[in-house]
Amino acid sequence: MRTMSYASAIRESLRDEMRRDPNVILIGEDIGTLGGAFKVTAGLKDEFGPERVLDSPISESGITGVALGASLKGIKPVVELMFMDFLQIAMEELVTEASKARFLSAGKLSAPMVVRAPYGLGRALGPQHSQFFPSWFVQVPGLDVVLPSSPGDARGLLKTAIRSDRPVLFIESAALYNILGPVPEDDYAITFGRANILRRGRDITIVGISRLVPEATRAAEVLYTLGIDAEIMDLRTLSPLDRDTLASSVNSTGRLLVVSDDYTYGGVGSAIISEVLRKSFYHLKAPPLVLGPPDFPPPADPELENQYLLNSERIVDAAKSLVSE
Repeated sequence: MRTMSYASAIRESLRDEMRRDPNVILIGEDIGTLGGAFKVTAGLKDEFGPERVLDSPISESGITGVALGASLKGIKPVVELMFMDFLQIAMEELVTEASKARFLSAGKLSAPMVVRAPYGLGRALGPQHSQFFPSWFVQVPGLDVVLPSSPGDARGLLKTAIRSDRPVLFIESAALYNILGPVPEDDYAITFGRANILRRGRDITIVGISRLVPEATRAAEVLYTLGIDAEIMDLRTLSPLDRDTLASSVNSTGRLLVVSDDYTYGGVGSAIISEVLRKSFYHLKAPPLVLGPPDFPPPADPELENQYLLNSERIVDAAKSLVSE
């Protein structure tokens, strides 16, 4: 096992897939010469040239529309949107058209495109560059929603996304780009819809989403010293959702805490709990809990954002409260 950063693992996956398949292209703002806003695509234009690493105008709708058209003609585009916030400008192309191409053509057409969209929470980038709203997209049939939380998963999940014959929204946490983790050297792809149990436990299931998976893992270490044995689960993908592993874990522990950077009302945490209640209601020892940020936009000031962010300490407090019920 090598140790790589989250950003480097994504870059390696892009490079591997571009070498493997000449139909894979990259398109986005400043991704070529400058290597992207977070330098994830640095060096790829030098190897593959401007015809496969395309610097685009500032038009998220245009970028995604071009990718959609290319995907329908057999190209495998990987779009980089500078921030997840700008997905709102590309909703028509991604949600209304790409995700429905297969349904509207009786299976004759597909739009195998990947949209990479980092969310900036945790880097003091302000309320217009820190939004996190995956729940908007889990309601879209035909669109896979992927959220890697580690370098190893980022590499393996992105390979699956690029090789898929469906459109994939690949949500990255900008706060994780510099974290280090083990990454296998072999060519591996991680199947969508299979959750990862990072730690086995008997007292409570804690489901982390994206940035909060490492925080949940750190919280579990503290909880163990307090006599609470937490099971930590990373769903990896929200669409498809691994309902069976989720239910099996909750059936075993009897308690569920979901921690996510989106808001609790109408967010992915609420949707996950809804699924759990359908399968595990009679196994629950306490009401499930969603832990999310305060109900206002992320602040731009670093100190205020630090107070706004969920962290391992808050996860510990929530888990202690839930286990005591």
